[in-house]
Amino acid sequence: MKFMNFSRRNVPGLIRIGCAFGDSCFDVTKAIGDDLLEFPRVVFTLEEVLQVRNGLETLGSQLQDLERSRSGIIKSYLLELSEVVFQPPVMRPLKLIGIGLNYKDHAEEVKLPLPKFPLIFGMYSNAIIAHNQAIVIPPMSKQVDYEAELGVVIGRHARRVSSSDALQYVAGYTIIHDVSARDLQFTDGQWLRAKSFDTFAPMGPYLTTRDALGAADNLNIEFRLNGKTLQKSNTSNMIFKVPELVSYLSEVMTLEIGDVIATGTPAGVGFVRQPQIFMNPGDVAEVEIEGIGILRNPVVGFD
Repeated sequence: MKFMNFSRRNVPGLIRIGCAFGDSCFDVTKAIGDDLLEFPRVVFTLEEVLQVRNGLETLGSQLQDLERSRSGIIKSYLLELSEVVFQPPVMRPLKLIGIGLNYKDHAEEVKLPLPKFPLIFGMYSNAIIAHNQAIVIPPMSKQVDYEAELGVVIGRHARRVSSSDALQYVAGYTIIHDVSARDLQFTDGQWLRAKSFDTFAPMGPYLTTRDALGAADNLNIEFRLNGKTLQKSNTSNMIFKVPELVSYLSEVMTLEIGDVIATGTPAGVGFVRQPQIFMNPGDVAEVEIEGIGILRNPVVGFD
């Protein structure tokens, strides 16, 4: 199933849980509030769902039961997407962990050797925005680049887990656009500042549960700028797959419920192109991953 955080356009302050239902949004919070499901009413976001019972899989099974038992009134819980304001599927992760050089073709295009172990760097949740929200170009950068990435959302506390068991600790997958100020990145000689500006980590639009995508190891991934495809690959080309990444990271740190791993980007990034391509105000950036959806964000200048 595809879950989402959203708010109603006429009630912007209340964050609700929904799930994709064809071309509509099924209002899970409304169903919970109507006592049709035995689920705590205090749950309002996907992060809170992950903290109770068995998380999204339990909620998904309950929703399927609801569809079977209440199919006659299912329309009362449906919203047109025009009524919905998407929110990030994980709004306040304790950790947002980046993985560098994790696609063979990307390592080749930047002329660096394939890493022997995952290359880890940190990002911050202040950078997270939702589907349809604007990426803001900071005045101190003239080379703002794009990176399409698969995001892994942790669903259970994971400490020193094996690769063979690692998927049991994954709640699901989302899309991350890892925006990078390249001129600052190369000036600093490291990546933290270049990737930590507000709005530099668009995420969404959905969290697709692990039962739907398994190890997410054969998904088409694509980035488009103003409709032109600039990155096109498949997660099968990742050097370190999801189970390896979860296991490796759990040896270093305890992965908490709601932590997010950005698994790296394929070839086609802007700074290695001839001529170089960077994002500018007025552009529209889209990342599409098979089985999850399309994460779309306009690009604006700093106001």
